[in-house]
This record gives sequence, C-alpha cells and structure tokens, in this order.
Amino acid sequence: MNDYLKSVEWLLNSKDPSVRYLTMTDVEGKSGESYEVTKTKERIVDGEKVRNLLSGQDVEGGFSVHPYRKWTGSHWRLVSLVNLALPSDNPGAIKSAKLSLDWLCSPRIDRSFKEKNGKIRMHASVYGNAVYYFCYFGLAKEPRVKKIVEWIQKSQWEDGGWNCDPNPAATHSSFHESLGTLNGLIAYHNITGDKLVKKSIDKSADLFLSHRIFKSHHSGKIIMKEWLKLRYPVYWHYNFLEAMRVLCLAGKGSDDRMEDSLDLLEKKCDSDGRWTVEGHYWNPIEKNYLSTSKSLPSREVVDWGRRGPNEMITLNALRVLKATGRVT
Repeated sequence: MNDYLKSVEWLLNSKDPSVRYLTMTDVEGKSGESYEVTKTKERIVDGEKVRNLLSGQDVEGGFSVHPYRKWTGSHWRLVSLVNLALPSDNPGAIKSAKLSLDWLCSPRIDRSFKEKNGKIRMHASVYGNAVYYFCYFGLAKEPRVKKIVEWIQKSQWEDGGWNCDPNPAATHSSFHESLGTLNGLIAYHNITGDKLVKKSIDKSADLFLSHRIFKSHHSGKIIMKEWLKLRYPVYWHYNFLEAMRVLCLAGKGSDDRMEDSLDLLEKKCDSDGRWTVEGHYWNPIEKNYLSTSKSLPSREVVDWGRRGPNEMITLNALRVLKATGRVT
C-alpha cells in the first residue's frame, strides 16, 4: 500500500514555492484565498526555476533566440511558467506571450499548413501549447487566438487527433502532435465555454481512451515503451502520465479505459510515496553556453532533476490519482 501522505509532506517541504502552492491547491484542495496559499503564491516569482525561466528577457519580450528554439525559446519557457503557476498578471510573461502570438500569426507560419490525401497536416501541438499559455496570460479572447483555435479545429482528423506527417500514406493521428493540442483546447474552452471546441475536446480525448492511453486498439499491445517512462518536462513528446493529467482536465477521470495506466502509475510509486524520473529530453545549460549558439540543442535553463524522486512527476501523479478517485 503506497503511503501518499509521505509524498504530500515531501512536496510541502519543497524549496520550490510553485510545488508547495500547487500541492496545497491541487492535491490538498485548500482555498486559493487562504492566508497560507496566498503567501506561497506571492513567493512563486522568486522561486529558482521561475527566476531562471524569466532571466535574459530582451526589450521585445523574447530571449534573444527564435521563440521555438529548444528549449530556451519563449514558447517553451511560457509553457513551463504556466505549469509552475506563475501569477498570470506577470508583465514579462504577458509581453513574451504577445510576441509569441505575433510569431504564430505571421504569414510565413500560415503557409505551413498542407493538405494531402484529404487531411490537413500541421504542427498542431505548437499551436495547442501556445493556446495553453495564451489563455493563462489573458489573451483567450484576442481575435487572433480565436483564429488559431479555428485552424486547430479545421485540421482535426476523423480519429480525433492531428498529424504533421507530410506522407500521404499517414492516416492515423500522431499521439505526440495531439496531446498538447488537446491541452490547449481545454484551456480555451474553460474560459470561453465554446461548444464546438468542447466537441473537439471530446473527440480528441476518445482517441487516447480508445487506445487505453498506450495500447493498440487492434492487438492490445503496448504501442511504444518510451511512452511509459516517467519524464518531466515532456515538451512535445507523448507520455502516459501527461496523457492522464490532460484527460482528467478534460473531465474523463472516471473513464474505466484509464485503469491500465492508473495501475501502472501506482506500481511505479516507491515506498515513500514518490515517483522517480526515468529519463529526460533536456540537457543542462553549460557555463560557457551562448543562447545564440547553434551547436548545443535542447539546452534548458532549469534543472528539472535527471535522477531520483522528482517533485513535478510526483505532483502530477497525485493530481491524477486524486482526480480519478484512487486517493482522497
């Protein structure tokens, strides 16, 4: 029997105010108006991870590299800042989000949409992740954001997802491309209540649920073992824990097609109620690293933890187990 009280205590003793705040609100269920929660939220901007993500911002709101530069571009920093619950009125983040909106709506980006074999192929996760932080930082009702959401809906495939594969033979949605897109639509619907977006959300959620998160709906076999490794951040990659987190946000936590993934998640918990990182998609910034260098891809300004028990993974695991009724 896993001792989840130990894991909650461990998270509440974190040095990171974001982790403490999200544990109090999302796991313990404390009111955002309480003194303890309010004071912790005020400290988020001073947390080491948040400070690093906001560091080096130029006068235009970017970070001296292309917005999509992995992982130092503003696009990826903004996703992480939302996940760390940076107050949504932060002026630096809002400025960066507006710059990202200009980038995504430029004519050069618009021409990236291609239709082949009756299906629109686009990097939907780029737009979905952007909608996620646009909504958080107060831009949900901006006409260009609505236009982006319409692009996403127009390009949704019949099976419920999205795919950027230009090969006309590709007829199945990409799980990588679809999960971040679903996450963005959920954020948009939560603010606007758009009924057509809700239909897109339900259709997309069923793509993952019909595969029981990670299994072939034909053979029942695991599609990719990589999807079962606990990692944070996942960026654009598909991951079974992140899929469950997003599906819970979509209101699908009671769906019994999540049971296999929930069982696996509980098995991965250690005796102290914590979850260990099992891989990573990022490399640490080196002391002599220049943000404009093209020779060092996938560098991160934040140390998310590359071994041992991981706070963000443990937090997300507890969120999922609570939302699905596995723990109270």
